[in-house]
Amino acid sequence: QVQLVESGGGLVQAGGSLRLSCAASGRTFSSYAMGWFRQAPGKEREFVATIGWSGVPTYYTDSVKGRFTISRDNAKNTLYLQMNSLKPEDTAVYYCAASLSLRDLTKGGSSSDYWGQGTQVTVSS
Repeated sequence: QVQLVESGGGLVQAGGSLRLSCAASGRTFSSYAMGWFRQAPGKEREFVATIGWSGVPTYYTDSVKGRFTISRDNAKNTLYLQMNSLKPEDTAVYYCAASLSLRDLTKGGSSSDYWGQGTQVTVSS
């Protein structure tokens, strides 16, 4: 199995930046596609971004394109999400995920995927 632990969340003003990290352990990190999802209060979990095992390709939901960048450092078993120009609507609990299928993960993941416990991101106006 894969264990995932997110960090880097916090409170930031609109227009600010934040970088989330997801540390992975337990299995070969480089063989997994990875992604970020978020869930705002009263909302369903939403796809944010995904990345292939080699760092290519990457996918983003339209609302974060040009503002967020997903990346990974396989040598450090770590996934990142650089978030710039943050907006109040970005407020959510952010979760990282790992999957053997980039396509399935991008579509929302499945029960066979691995998920972290989440980190809170709050953007004030």
